[in-house]
Amino acid sequence: MSRSRILIVGAGFAGYRTARTLSKLSRGKADITLLNPTDYFLYLPLLPQVAAGVLEPRRVTVSLSGTLPHVRLVLGESQHVDLAARTVHYRDPEGGSGRLTYDRLVLAVGSVNKLLPIPGVAEYAHGFRGVPEALYLRDKVTRQIELATAESDPETCRARCTFVVVGAGYTGTEVAAQGQLLTEALVRRHPLSSGMKPRWMLLDIADRLLPELDERLSRTADRVLRERGVDVRTKTSVKEATKEGVLLDTGESVPTKTLIWCVGVRPDPVVDGLDRPLDRGRLVVDEYLNVPGHPEVFACGDAAAVPDPQHPGKSAPMTAQHAWRQGRTAGTNVAASLGHGTRVPYRHRDLGFTVDLGGVQGAANPFGLALSGPLAGAVTRGYHLAAMPDNRVRVAADWLLEAALPRQGVQLGLVRSGSVPLESASPELARVPGHPREDD
Repeated sequence: MSRSRILIVGAGFAGYRTARTLSKLSRGKADITLLNPTDYFLYLPLLPQVAAGVLEPRRVTVSLSGTLPHVRLVLGESQHVDLAARTVHYRDPEGGSGRLTYDRLVLAVGSVNKLLPIPGVAEYAHGFRGVPEALYLRDKVTRQIELATAESDPETCRARCTFVVVGAGYTGTEVAAQGQLLTEALVRRHPLSSGMKPRWMLLDIADRLLPELDERLSRTADRVLRERGVDVRTKTSVKEATKEGVLLDTGESVPTKTLIWCVGVRPDPVVDGLDRPLDRGRLVVDEYLNVPGHPEVFACGDAAAVPDPQHPGKSAPMTAQHAWRQGRTAGTNVAASLGHGTRVPYRHRDLGFTVDLGGVQGAANPFGLALSGPLAGAVTRGYHLAAMPDNRVRVAADWLLEAALPRQGVQLGLVRSGSVPLESASPELARVPGHPREDD
């Protein structure tokens, strides 16, 4: 590989794996640049544990410069990709602009929150896609419990202690599971009046939790959450959100100060401006992750519609497992396009799924074997330790401390609500700060 310019846009599961693969293959023989808004790779599956105070935030962040030798990091967010000029225009964290040129481009821009056209959601809901959202949610939940202990009005107290999670996929289910354990620990220190208990609601328009997974995992998660007192509502969603609460499509009004939006994601809107074929918003690529008509451009992860060889005619799901594996394939094929090795089509083997339900509970089906309870919890944590590219010892240490010591229930006050807006599915709103406000 000569001094070819390789540009990777995005350092999620797909982009990070691409960069790591190319870093090993090139050994400094190519100029590899990674464009990303942050200086870390976020291990998203453990983010609910950050929100619950189980893990410290740095445990789920992996330094890009510290783990990717031979890769130059540029802090910025892509704004426009000019395929004809082979140039990517970006905005840096302080509002400046810049551009990067390339010989090979890997688009791994990922996804943004999916915002449905529901009145009030953009103003009063909070997403859950990054460390700021997790830290803000931890502070918000802690604050509401602390305020409720001094509240004389029962209705206001009940609203402060009601937490509504919309979306019962991976993220929503784990947020509700971890959040319930967090508030349970908080009320031990801050008992509520009249025997009142925190209430967690988990809503989804589907007919079961975790609709994308095996029904046995869904039933396990449903049973564990209900036994803990989580109010699970399927075939139910939010019709309107206000400062005072949410109106469900069943007609029921739920007073609450906390609405957590985990409905799902859609591909990053930057791919809309490429003027290339899209499949449900995802950039169409071939089995080698090449963009048709542009052999120098590759795409992977949530923003790419990668053919799924196990399901002909369909694209691989938008999951971390697929993104991680696609990143390796993209790295291999970029190197092959520069004369190093042979390109390979994307292939995968389903190893099963794991869901962390907090404490020692979990649901898992490794290699098709359905597990539940503490054994599934152990398998889930073991899987995450094996999958994390760094910080394994620190994560394990936090888990041991959580098991041995009382959970710390304090506000950090690091993040204000206006700095963690719920991103929209609309391209023109995807990166615009939300409506800042003071929370009650």
